[in-house]
Amino acid sequence: MTQDASGTMRAMVLDAYDAPFRLAEIARPAAGPGQVLVRIAASGVNPLDTKIRAGAAAHAKHPLPAILGMDLAGTVVATGPGVTAFKLGDEVYGMIGGVGGRQGSLVEYAAVEADLLARKPATLTMREAAALPLVTITAWEGLVDRADVRSGRTVLVQGGAGGVGHVAVQIARAFGATVWATVSAEKKAVVDALGATAIDYRTEPVEAYVARHTGGRGFDLVYDTVGGPVLDASFQAVRRFGHVVSCLGWGTHGLAPLSFRAATYSGVFTLLPLLTGEGMPHHGEILRHAAALVEAGKLLPRLDPRRFPLERAGDAHDAMTDGSADGRIVVDIDIDIDIAG
Repeated sequence: MTQDASGTMRAMVLDAYDAPFRLAEIARPAAGPGQVLVRIAASGVNPLDTKIRAGAAAHAKHPLPAILGMDLAGTVVATGPGVTAFKLGDEVYGMIGGVGGRQGSLVEYAAVEADLLARKPATLTMREAAALPLVTITAWEGLVDRADVRSGRTVLVQGGAGGVGHVAVQIARAFGATVWATVSAEKKAVVDALGATAIDYRTEPVEAYVARHTGGRGFDLVYDTVGGPVLDASFQAVRRFGHVVSCLGWGTHGLAPLSFRAATYSGVFTLLPLLTGEGMPHHGEILRHAAALVEAGKLLPRLDPRRFPLERAGDAHDAMTDGSADGRIVVDIDIDIDIAG
């Protein structure tokens, strides 16, 4: 069903890189063919959002003026021609824009391709659901799509308390793997609570923890969420014929440690469907699988307890960059429709 989407909406607009947001009234979009119009309840903040704002993410290709924000949770208020998967009133979540010239989620409404969305897990608040899409898709593409994680595998997650990392730990465990995770000492409790074995990367070099935890054999699968030297360490931590995945494999790396183990490597670039239009249905599919894990009690995001309304989106970005975040940062767009939260 298509409804009139005329009117305006509040949005946080970025006019220049490394500048404050501007609160503005802009035209509300309409749901086009294959799209739904979502009234946004909450917008998840990711490190990439802050890099785009700073002008430090050329790969995201987001021209100015821009509305940032990749993740959302909200309610379908209109459907465009050809949409059958959703109806008015459905609560949904997804990674929908904020890159590639696509409108982001720091706004009250978004017209979104239905393929990018899934129904919000019933057990989560809107805030919790908005914290999941990008990190969950990134973790899933690495572990499930690239590395075929399954029961009996040993998995090392590099950066296990981070956004992608804490979700990767939970997904790997949900698939039956035994999981270790590198983490700083102050974040050990986070990894412990997720059911993984914590490794203090600051005090124990890769050779030592590989010897201690695997008898020198190495891990079946290593998921690097950090990049740089940590990806080099991952090549040393994987077993013979094992697999390394990275969502930050953007540097120049020596492949000899990987090659001498006859191991393989995969990269994950989660933004590709938003930048190219190719592969959107798979994002919705991943989020449907993730919702099932959530409702089975196997996946839950860690949220920073602070609340940031739309007009304080800049403060939410500061919380992401100043090191003070204790969990995922979420901006409240319309808390009135977050009935559970």
